[in-house]
Amino acid sequence: MILYFSATGNTRFVALQLAERLGDEALDLLDRIKRDDHSPIHSDRPFVICAPTYVCEMPRFFADYLRKTPLTGSAAAYFIFTSGGYCGISGTLARSIAGKKGLRYMGCAELTMPRNYIVTDHYPELEKPEIERRIRACAEALEGIAGAIGRAERLKSRHVWLFEVAVTLPFNPVWCRLKQGVSSFQATDKCVGCGKCARLCPLNRIEIVDGRPVWHGKSCAHCMSCIQNCPVGAIEYGQITQKKNRYRFEKYRYVLKDR
Repeated sequence: MILYFSATGNTRFVALQLAERLGDEALDLLDRIKRDDHSPIHSDRPFVICAPTYVCEMPRFFADYLRKTPLTGSAAAYFIFTSGGYCGISGTLARSIAGKKGLRYMGCAELTMPRNYIVTDHYPELEKPEIERRIRACAEALEGIAGAIGRAERLKSRHVWLFEVAVTLPFNPVWCRLKQGVSSFQATDKCVGCGKCARLCPLNRIEIVDGRPVWHGKSCAHCMSCIQNCPVGAIEYGQITQKKNRYRFEKYRYVLKDR
């Protein structure tokens, strides 16, 4: 079974492609995460767990969900990570989680996809040709990954150096607490009150009040689901995002029309 969380479609694409190539089922974990539903998930086939990378790790809320949720049936677990270019220590954490759950860690794959993190000026916006190139490269890489999983082979994981772990483990929670606030999110007058942002927020940080979204809490996952999926482009993050393009994988599905 393919288990996944996806904010703007990159990881969903990967999960659905693997499900199609392997003739397996894909389960979107968003609803279960939102409802804090930790009922067992059973699969007679290997678990293939797909996740994006946030602050050099798999999302902490996603890792916590995996730790608390029984995975029954197959004892094998593969992990697939998407990122804008660096998956950090995600593989090391995946190995640890699998071991503690009594699962046989079958390695992980790291896939570079178009970056969706637009609430900072630290990363330049990608040009359209580069977005298209990354999507094509990912689709090609998935052929080999699916083949290896289908043959029950281990995926060759990138070596994670000790210094990466030593830096990331203390850095991630501090960054998330201090830099991933919600106060700068706002809905402009373009908002139509559809509520999509609230439905897609994995941490339930958004409430619709008088037809407008209101962000609660001191911080969030900064998954970009609300701002990138707004159908009318009504959500901004301070002034940082006002002139930036929005990214959703579905806007670039045409890249794969010949596949």
